Amino acid sequence: MKKITIADVAKHAGVSKSTVSQYLNQRFDYMREETKERIEDAIEKLGYRPNILARSLKQKSTTTIGVIVANILHEFSTQIIRAIEDVCNERDFHVIVCNADDNPDKEKKYIDMLRAKQVDGLIAIPTGENVSLYQDLVKENFPFVFIDRLIEGVDIDAVLLDNEKASYLAVESFIKHGYSKVAMLAPSLHSNITPRIERLNGYKKALEQYQVPLNEEYLVNCEISEMQQVLDRLLHLQHPPNAILAGNDLVLYEVLAYSKKLNIQIPDDVALIGIDDVSYAEVFSPALTTIAQPTFLMGEKAANILFEKIQNKDHINQAGIYRFEPRLLERESY
Repeated sequence: MKKITIADVAKHAGVSKSTVSQYLNQRFDYMREETKERIEDAIEKLGYRPNILARSLKQKSTTTIGVIVANILHEFSTQIIRAIEDVCNERDFHVIVCNADDNPDKEKKYIDMLRAKQVDGLIAIPTGENVSLYQDLVKENFPFVFIDRLIEGVDIDAVLLDNEKASYLAVESFIKHGYSKVAMLAPSLHSNITPRIERLNGYKKALEQYQVPLNEEYLVNCEISEMQQVLDRLLHLQHPPNAILAGNDLVLYEVLAYSKKLNIQIPDDVALIGIDDVSYAEVFSPALTTIAQPTFLMGEKAANILFEKIQNKDHINQAGIYRFEPRLLERESY
């Protein structure tokens, strides 16, 4: 079957190839409505499909960006991706989504693959381990934005939550509701991941502010797979906590799963607040008090920063850090 070319479309529409090219690139400034309709009709009747690769080489743009998330299982990640995709759709850009599984080797492979595909820019929730690779991208002035995490020694625009305030709000709310034995459960700190460190700092600051002694036994940082086992030890201490702050959505799920298995009543046996407003928070019984991140606004901000960089590749801006406010959603779990 003969491949339909731009020349075929031009001939069928009775216009020049350059006019068809202007139509395909949406340059309609001096094009009559009748001409546009004839070209559109020719494209539809002939079944013409533009050569995306050829157009990309000519325009020096693939109209595609890459998004690499550290762990796609987080509800935060999926909401961020949705917001970025919305912005890209408005600009007629495509999105390639990659899940690094918190694995720096996998992350590096994805970055290399996306660069080979000549994406116009990257947005990443970085693993934090590929510092030299991030630095190379900065030196090349390649459009790149971080979400959720900061990497020491890497000068890249970053969009993230005010994490200290998020955990501070939770602990403050516990204390104001009469809970003084507040535990915090969070994933492992071994990789110095920004939200985990900052949320721990906010927890400690709130205790200090309200003159509640810090009990090191109430601080739990471990792998998600170990969370229920560690939680079991925590709740069987001689003086167990009467409130738990779950450091993210995956930790919250483990707390709820353990509570159901052991028939622990929330909030009668232990009060609970989770950072990240999960989709089931309101329908769970009791409805879960959470600290919400404005994920859609954060994703939109990251995408808009990236497009500014794509449009002004020759202009080097000093990297900025953009913090978003957390919000306490009070429900029934304390």
